[in-house]
Amino acid sequence: MTARLGHICRHPIKAHGREELASVLLSPGACLPWDRHWAIAHESAKLEPGWSPCHNFSRGAKAPALMAITATFDESSRAVSLAHPDLSPITVRPDVAEEAERLVDWVRPLVPADRARPCRVVTAGRGMTDSAFPSVAILSLSSLSDLSERMGQPMSIHRWRGNLWVDGWAPWAEFGLIGQEIRIGSALLRIEERITRCRATSADPDTGRIDADTLGALERHYGHRDFGVYATVVEGGRIAIGEEVRT
Repeated sequence: MTARLGHICRHPIKAHGREELASVLLSPGACLPWDRHWAIAHESAKLEPGWSPCHNFSRGAKAPALMAITATFDESSRAVSLAHPDLSPITVRPDVAEEAERLVDWVRPLVPADRARPCRVVTAGRGMTDSAFPSVAILSLSSLSDLSERMGQPMSIHRWRGNLWVDGWAPWAEFGLIGQEIRIGSALLRIEERITRCRATSADPDTGRIDADTLGALERHYGHRDFGVYATVVEGGRIAIGEEVRT
């Protein structure tokens, strides 16, 4: 079976919404354009210049309700429209101070009272991925299907907040590609390392409520908590849904 690109996902505000794209232009050494461009730092954050580790930000591992946010990003206006089943929709430009404050006010009800409160919107000039290097997260639909079958329930792709979903690889074949390069359309990517998962994946992305022991299932069935791989873009180019993924 020929492997093909099944989904392209972007998350303009880290941990706060996702959207699916038909195509995207990748650039060498960069994240997916506008992916995790902004993040919401909490009151206990100790930010470093540029990129900072994920524990400084409001995220699904501590506030599972955040997992149910969907997003639409308008690149021309730099406005993000967000929706959640328990809130009225909102559209903001995170770079505008007053609108960033409205965004923080909007998400506060989604964060448990015993967790650090969302405080301010920040940006780093690069995607604030969970990897210290600018990465693109690549995941396998076959691996997801295998995990879903073992767990006895379907797992949405949006639990995992990946960027590129490949359809047609053998289950878990992506772990054997560490250090190798793959080509999608005209873009070339190098697979760097496995992605170790957190509790955010236990929340249903439709409701934001915990409904699955994903970490326990990974440990029990495979002996680890890894799902997906981080890659770096070696050669840029436009990629689109349905294009062949060549190893």
